[in-house]
This record gives sequence, structure tokens and C-alpha cells, in this order.
Amino acid sequence: MAIEEVLRLLHVLGATVLFGTGLAIAFFMVMAVRTRDPQIIAHVTGIVVIADTVFTATAVVMQPLTGYGLARSIGWPLNEGWILLALALYVVVGLFWLPVVWIQIRLRNMARQAAAEASALPPGFDRLYRIWFAFGFPAFLAVIAIFWLMLTKPSISMFGLN
Repeated sequence: MAIEEVLRLLHVLGATVLFGTGLAIAFFMVMAVRTRDPQIIAHVTGIVVIADTVFTATAVVMQPLTGYGLARSIGWPLNEGWILLALALYVVVGLFWLPVVWIQIRLRNMARQAAAEASALPPGFDRLYRIWFAFGFPAFLAVIAIFWLMLTKPSISMFGLN
């Protein structure tokens, strides 16, 4: 297998991990919070934080590395409009993902405390959860847009380049 094929495979696998882990995390978080049971929420958010650390963070690092290697091996200039736009959207995804990770940790800790005290979730839990939920939409749409850019490679002129 040529280096280009290996890089392409790793890049697609990384994109799959990012997208799939994001969808799975969203699904399990929504389902857990719907129970309103602090023990269930604490357990699920604990797993979500681990999944984001192990899978998402690893893929987040690997995607630009494999993308750079792939672009170089194929001969795509890095100032191609679709590449620049994909990178800009990748930054947007990151700007939404980083606070989401912090929120997940806070939600986990709040649920753990409520479970330990056998009490209801604290008042701030729902506000933080709504922010977490809302941040998923722009990140999800940006990832879909990146997929579209990678698949179609449209001719886009950005910043006077190309």
C-alpha cells in the first residue's frame, strides 16, 4: 500500500471516529439526562469524558497531520480554497468542542455530587446542559460541511489565493 493510500485511510478513519464519537456521545448524553437520575447521568457523563479524551482528542490531533501528509503526497497546494475553508471550519468545530468537554466534566461532577448526596440535580445543571446541547449543532453542521468539501473539492477562491 502506497503512503498516499495509508494516509487517505487514516484520514477517513479519523473523520469517522470524530463524527461517530460525536453522534454517540450526543445520543447517550441526551438519553441519560432525560432520565433525570443523577446516578445514571454521573455514570454516562463519566464514560463520555473518557470517550472524548481517548477517541475524539486522538482523532482531533491526527486529522490535520494526516490531512497535511495527504495533501503533500497528492500535490494539493495548501492554499487551495476548499482546504482553507475546511481548516477554518475545523477551527470552528474546535472552538465549540473545547467548551463542550469542560461542560461535560462539570455536568459529570454535578451529577456525581447529586448522586452522592441522594439529591436532585442542582439548578445550574439544566442551564449548562442546554449550552452543551446548543453547541453541538454548529459543530455538527461544520463537520458535515468539511465532509462535503473533502468529497467535492470545489473551486473556491479565498483571501485572494488560487
